[in-house]
Amino acid sequence: MMNIKLPVGRSGFADIRKNHYYFVDKSRLIEELLKTEATQVTLITRPRRFGKTLNMSMLSAYFDIRRDSGELFDGLLVTENRTLCELWMNQYPVLSLSLKSVNGLNFSSAYARLTAVMAELYRDHLYLMDSKTLNVYDKEYFDRIAAKKASAEEVGDGLLKLTRFLESFYDRPVIVLIDEYDVPLAKASERGYYTEMLDTVKSMMQAVKDNEALKFAVITGCLRVAKESIFTGTNNFVSDTISDTRLDEYFGFTQAELDRLLSDMQLMEHREEMKEWYDGYHFGNFDVYCPWDVMNHVKNLLLDPEIRPIGYWKNSSDNAIVRSFIDFAGETITKKLETLMSGGTVIQRVREDLTYDYLNSSEENLWSILYLTGYLTRAKTGTVLPKESLALTIPNAEVLEVFESGIKSWFEENARQADRKPLFSALWNGDERRATEEISRLLRKTISYHDYREDFYHAFLTGIFAGAGYMVESNREHGEGRSDITVQDYTGDRAAVFEIKYSKDAEGLGDCCKKALAQIEEKGYAGELEDDYAQVICYGIAFFKKRCLVCRKM
Repeated sequence: MMNIKLPVGRSGFADIRKNHYYFVDKSRLIEELLKTEATQVTLITRPRRFGKTLNMSMLSAYFDIRRDSGELFDGLLVTENRTLCELWMNQYPVLSLSLKSVNGLNFSSAYARLTAVMAELYRDHLYLMDSKTLNVYDKEYFDRIAAKKASAEEVGDGLLKLTRFLESFYDRPVIVLIDEYDVPLAKASERGYYTEMLDTVKSMMQAVKDNEALKFAVITGCLRVAKESIFTGTNNFVSDTISDTRLDEYFGFTQAELDRLLSDMQLMEHREEMKEWYDGYHFGNFDVYCPWDVMNHVKNLLLDPEIRPIGYWKNSSDNAIVRSFIDFAGETITKKLETLMSGGTVIQRVREDLTYDYLNSSEENLWSILYLTGYLTRAKTGTVLPKESLALTIPNAEVLEVFESGIKSWFEENARQADRKPLFSALWNGDERRATEEISRLLRKTISYHDYREDFYHAFLTGIFAGAGYMVESNREHGEGRSDITVQDYTGDRAAVFEIKYSKDAEGLGDCCKKALAQIEEKGYAGELEDDYAQVICYGIAFFKKRCLVCRKM
């Protein structure tokens, strides 16, 4: 086990194989793609961190005529098909580029990144400049692209031109691999230059449209941008999304692959926690784990066998879509989101053809993007669903944590913007009735989860007082125990103690308040504060779903 190296953060196939890093064999993807050799363009959409870039690197190593990849693929499943390997391995010129770095605060800076990507691609084929297959004008064009001096039109034509240069040089058609094709569009949509970037990406996609120099193309991304926006005129266009069944086992780890990994690392006792935290994605007919999470957690377990699972995916992806969804939340969405947070499912119509400039234009689009980017997944049901609808659920504990943190942040910001003066006035003046009304008003604006357990209400009250100029402490130890919340107002020379109880029904609110006040008295929660402040007010607060009752200790 100590000699096994995990490739965390590495997405280069040759690097992983040459340096003998642990590799989960997905090479049958090559064989599967070649079953439909006549397909001109295959678009594969999956959430981020599900192995798209590594698979594209593997495809490049397999097909590229400039490489001798036999040793890299030695022992992998695809080599069992010897005829296939003889016909295809290192037999075609390959253009491989990634657009994941094409990003900027404005179009100018993003376009500069794109010209750099194209320049790097051309420099990778500088040997063409010594070729007789390029005329003097071709070489001048080539030089301008490589030197980042080309016009916008020339950059837009750059991929198409390079396929023709390569086809002429090698006398065989070219395989084009484009990874993360939609990142420039996603970033452009967020920052307000979508139209300009859309036109640029459209120009680049000429290379996969009715191009006689093209053998085939494989393109990856997170979303299948509506065909009329990007891929108009593309012949034999096939897309494979998380709802399809053909390529699902090649993106993400299956249960068998995870079990093999844990067995190899002697970590099988962590199988259930891995399943709870990182499994749950249903792509077509396969249930898969997020490979990024699995590899990170296994790496950490090897360093510390006692470490608990944490969210790795949330720290590597932009979770703005979750926040957009919560910000959009009206009463209908709020109820559905509460259902999801408690482990339930919701039935929603899902569209897989979207454009980034309209993602936030409707509730339907928001549900669709949450599904397509992996924040929700398809739940298995035995019922017939309406046309184009899916039963959606949160896949695992890690993604649930993303929602929880988003909701907590959302509520704290909204609480700070709300008029809390009437509530604070009621609490400092001992007005139980008004305090009940004001807390109930704020409570109905929240998104609740955890089945309304006490920790939800604890976080809710803490959020109300956050940013109001008071010192707020949770579970402060004093007397003979820990009170739920204390709020201290230094300038007003006063403090408040809150003990929270959850009632099983509305009728029990009064009794729960009495128990809370009795606990404050019995444990002496106010004693220490009474030495520091002229006024200390003690409250018992009982909750039942979105109802509450506030009682003051007299």
